[in-house]
Amino acid sequence: MKILITGGAGFVGSHLVEKLIKKKHKIVVIDNLSTGRIENIKPFLSQIKFVKKDISKIHEIEKYFKNIDAVFHLAALADIVPSINSPKKYFLSNVLGTLNVLEASVKHKIKKFIYTASSSCYGIPKKYPTDEKEKIDTKYPYALTKKNGEDLVLHWAKVYKLNVTSFRLFNVYGTRSRTSGTYGAMFGTFLKQKIKKYPFTVVGDGSQRRDFTFVSDVADALIKSINYKKNSQIFNIGSGKSISINRICDLLGGQKQFIPLRPGEPKITFANIKKIKKELNWKPKIQIEEGIEILLSNIDYWKKAPLWTKSKISLATRDWFKYLKD
Repeated sequence: MKILITGGAGFVGSHLVEKLIKKKHKIVVIDNLSTGRIENIKPFLSQIKFVKKDISKIHEIEKYFKNIDAVFHLAALADIVPSINSPKKYFLSNVLGTLNVLEASVKHKIKKFIYTASSSCYGIPKKYPTDEKEKIDTKYPYALTKKNGEDLVLHWAKVYKLNVTSFRLFNVYGTRSRTSGTYGAMFGTFLKQKIKKYPFTVVGDGSQRRDFTFVSDVADALIKSINYKKNSQIFNIGSGKSISINRICDLLGGQKQFIPLRPGEPKITFANIKKIKKELNWKPKIQIEEGIEILLSNIDYWKKAPLWTKSKISLATRDWFKYLKD
């Protein structure tokens, strides 16, 4: 198949590219490299077509959808803090960008459209493990824009008969995760702190639990959906387990210091993955202990990541506490 991947130089995208190449598919990657890194796909550049373009500008990307069989739409701005500080950027990328990718897909009669949504759309769920029917309760602009994108995808499926699948990703971790300057993903923050021998900045008392899903498992799930025939289905992608942040710190090995709990964050993330197991015959392979061993064996990747200290985090999350307080 000829497959187009938006955000293919990013964290999940680069793993998806690698796996699809091994399956002998022809790949086109569109990425503006705002958060993705060309280094993530450097080993594969001779085997793919790479296009440095911004999905928020449809006139720049539309022509690349010609003769494409399937589209994986992964391009998006992530992280909570910058979405609170600069919500317009998130709407341009995550909502307008998704609209543009959909428009181009309909125009060129794409056979399959796969979207990566976010489990953050559940807000603070009332039920654990959380299934796909849980009430939607977006708490901050990032979550809202990813859900807006999902709503667009499902609406285009209904109106324009585009065959779509949407995946709500839980806490994805692994190699090639983002190392840009915004305060965000926990593992990237902790790994840089470990390199510099700083204590891990643990939110609250560390008892909160997260469903950490290894990136290669996520890529496998996405690929499973290429030939999936049912339209407009939503799937959780998670490990089906929930582990405390204190346990993560133990596995990483290091000292801890505690920073204030943040409003709008769930005490637990824990995916119900019965649907994806049944419908796509997918289940996660990498357990958290193995995943952390892989991270530690590749820790040099995070040398260029910013070092987040307690005081820097306090400054970066000031607006979070200002706008999301109860």
